[in-house]
Amino acid sequence: MTRTHEESFRYDKMVEKALRGVVKQALQEVVDKGIVDDHHFYITFFTDHPGVKVPNYLKERYPGEMTIVLQHQFYDLEVNDEKFTVMLSFNNVPERLVIPLAAITIFADPSVNFALQFQPLTDEEEDEIHFEAEEIELDKNDKEKKKGEVVSLDSFRKKNKDKDKP
Repeated sequence: MTRTHEESFRYDKMVEKALRGVVKQALQEVVDKGIVDDHHFYITFFTDHPGVKVPNYLKERYPGEMTIVLQHQFYDLEVNDEKFTVMLSFNNVPERLVIPLAAITIFADPSVNFALQFQPLTDEEEDEIHFEAEEIELDKNDKEKKKGEVVSLDSFRKKNKDKDKP
């Protein structure tokens, strides 16, 4: 049986599922065993993605994207095939966040200088999913950051300014 163009292998979707599986597995290991050694996660996600549940004041403060840190002060982490939920404290107020795995744009573990970056879709790519796995140089002094702190996404983004220069 020969495949038509519409039935061709969608490697981009296969890769997406595999990479998001890494995120799911890492979170599940924390559920099962807790955080070990110096491991901790920076997770950036779209706050307006369908299924994301965060308090309105956080959506207003971080429109579009938000980064959370899972290190010491998080509770009730639960993971399934579609999403994860976690309790974090913001200004000493505990809040439950619900984050679909598909909403994640960056997953990083600075303790081992590992990161996955999922590229957002552009208007021309509505039906295709593009993302890449890459190592991102992370701040070695991140241990000094507050526990449960929301951090700026700019610290993880590579600067694209040089791309435009001849």
